[in-house]
Amino acid sequence: MVAASEKAKRIEVADLRLSYGGREVVRGISFDVYANEILAIIGPAQSGKSSLLRALNRTLDFVPGAMVRGTIQIDGEDIARVRDVEALRRRVGMVAPLPVGLPLTVYDNVAFAPRMSGVRKRAEVDEIVERCLRRAALWDEVKDRLDLLGTRLSGGQQQRLTIARALSHDPEILCLDEFSIAIDPVTTMRIEDVLRELRSQLTILLVTNLTQQARRLSDRTMFLLEGEIIEIDRTDIVFSDKPANRMTYEYVHGVFG
Repeated sequence: MVAASEKAKRIEVADLRLSYGGREVVRGISFDVYANEILAIIGPAQSGKSSLLRALNRTLDFVPGAMVRGTIQIDGEDIARVRDVEALRRRVGMVAPLPVGLPLTVYDNVAFAPRMSGVRKRAEVDEIVERCLRRAALWDEVKDRLDLLGTRLSGGQQQRLTIARALSHDPEILCLDEFSIAIDPVTTMRIEDVLRELRSQLTILLVTNLTQQARRLSDRTMFLLEGEIIEIDRTDIVFSDKPANRMTYEYVHGVFG
């Protein structure tokens, strides 16, 4: 495995503070995310994990009273100064905790974004739909049912459809917010295999409430507690018997959380 310090930085976060109506949920954190790694973000509820992901693609902008201080740079560009925010959100894809399918067919769920960006030729749209469904390990299950409403799929299939839809934007960074919270273990493992394959093409940030998932899947793990980084290091170190912080050991071994 290539050391993180030898990889290119995709995301640089410095003294980031997030608050809602004066209540601070992320408290001055700084960290980097490297190209083609999976960074797992773990911690108890109300630690600021989901807010952090939403800050990265500026969907926190939609929350009344939300305030962002500090800096987030993606490929050296301060996202607070980005004028084309929709382009930023295409670069930084987001997969929600529960599958949120558009009230459209399986095909149209994936075709929606390419069509909105100006792709009109049916053959080109077909190619994008198939490619994204294959990357999400869903093609073989739905290729004969592309005209079925996406909401009629099983929960695990809907989750993979959500991933396929996120991939249709051709993101460079993919953020997943507790994607496995509502699906069965077998499907979860299938999606984990998908993410391992996508790592060669994307940078992935994974918020998970399953510490063992972080251990299986990620290159590095960040432990957030009450809006502060307790530890961020290689996953094998975070889950070892001697991480840098005793609280990390207690959390990943179930003493609290």
